Amino acid sequence: MCILTIGFQSCEQQIEEAEEEVVKEIATEFDLAAAKAEIAKANANFSAFVAAGDSVGLANSYTVDAQFMSAGAPAVKGRANILSAMSGIIESGITGVDIRIEDVYGTEALLAEVGELTLFVGDDAVAIEKYIVLWKKEDGRWKLFRDIFNSNQPSM
Repeated sequence: MCILTIGFQSCEQQIEEAEEEVVKEIATEFDLAAAKAEIAKANANFSAFVAAGDSVGLANSYTVDAQFMSAGAPAVKGRANILSAMSGIIESGITGVDIRIEDVYGTEALLAEVGELTLFVGDDAVAIEKYIVLWKKEDGRWKLFRDIFNSNQPSM
């Protein structure tokens, strides 16, 4: 009888431990809606950096190992080189960007964002483009890891 009682209590304890693990797993499940909100906020900050002409803020929006890939140019690799590219964009006269997210999907390890953007010089729209950005967490924040975009206009 003692053996049955001990065995039953052991089974109950194992079931309780398994239930606790399931609860912990559910509690730590990735929240895609919250991640999408973080990406929208990061995009708003990005737009504010463009409007302020802040190439350092723009470069710091990227991970240390990021790649920036614009049309008609080789990929720019690393934050230091991205800083130089952002300085060039600001110096070219770009004063604003309107970022429109179409979709964000992924996991806690990597997010993909798809959308369209419009670049401005003053009040004039100078480019309407599509983009894909891969986001990765660095220092607890989502940052641009891979950034590629190109024009919606046909090439001449």
